Amino acid sequence: MTMHADQLHVDPGIVRGLLDAQFPQWRGLPISQLETPGTVNAIFRVGTDLAARFPLVGDDPAQTRTILMSEADASLELAPAIGVPIPEPVVIGEPGPDYPLPWAVQTWLSGHDATVEDPAESDAFADDLVELIAGMRALDTRGRRFAGIGRGGHLPNHDDWLEVCFDNSEELLDVPLLRRIWADLRALPEVDADAMCHRDLIPPNLLIDNGRLVGVLDCGGFGPADPALDLVAAWHLLAAPQREILRRGLGSGDLQWRRGMEWAFQQAMGLVWYYLESNPTMSRWGRRTLDRIVEAWDDHE
Repeated sequence: MTMHADQLHVDPGIVRGLLDAQFPQWRGLPISQLETPGTVNAIFRVGTDLAARFPLVGDDPAQTRTILMSEADASLELAPAIGVPIPEPVVIGEPGPDYPLPWAVQTWLSGHDATVEDPAESDAFADDLVELIAGMRALDTRGRRFAGIGRGGHLPNHDDWLEVCFDNSEELLDVPLLRRIWADLRALPEVDADAMCHRDLIPPNLLIDNGRLVGVLDCGGFGPADPALDLVAAWHLLAAPQREILRRGLGSGDLQWRRGMEWAFQQAMGLVWYYLESNPTMSRWGRRTLDRIVEAWDDHE
């Protein structure tokens, strides 16, 4: 089942043809498609050291190329600032007869993503997140500010999307309660200056081994945003005691912490219903995040 109405098809045969035609040095390397909960790219392992990423949605090759180049630049800026590996950009491939967009090859990282190995109760993992987020925040924004339309800017900009989510979740969630939570948290004041953030610290993007963070994926969105945005990791990934480790380690005040809760809420509301059938893993962890937020909300009230 496809996840998006306009989703592109790509399979190992298509990848083989593109690689052989454009990068003969990799001809003959084995190709295997990864079954991941990711929703933006199809991922294929190439040999033992490479991963090829193919955007699943898009119809403008020039725009896709610009995005891929921007993602590569962001990854190169991030890599020296953190203590764990991230995929290194290798090359951008061209469209072909059976796939209409540019695509990217990166270095391969080992580990289990956090939908496979759950680090929620690992104190050491919480400490790893502190180091990761603090390292990113310490980088100079060089005068840049959040300029996107997604998560990371003005919370009320997402009202229309949340209405769509509430309408589609009536049979799945306690929507009246969730509406009350959104109505309160969307009104939180914006007081923090933008800081450098990963901007998508969700379970599929963090690699775990024995309860420790060993790699960070999907780093192309790295850039300036509300520093509370990376606190979504607290709600997506950690049990309550470990959330406190993260909060104390980062020195987050009540306002920033609650804004992080709201960014996680905004993201999770779109996961439960949208991926209910097409990506059950995403739907389940979205529901788990909402459960954690509701529990913390009840305690706060």
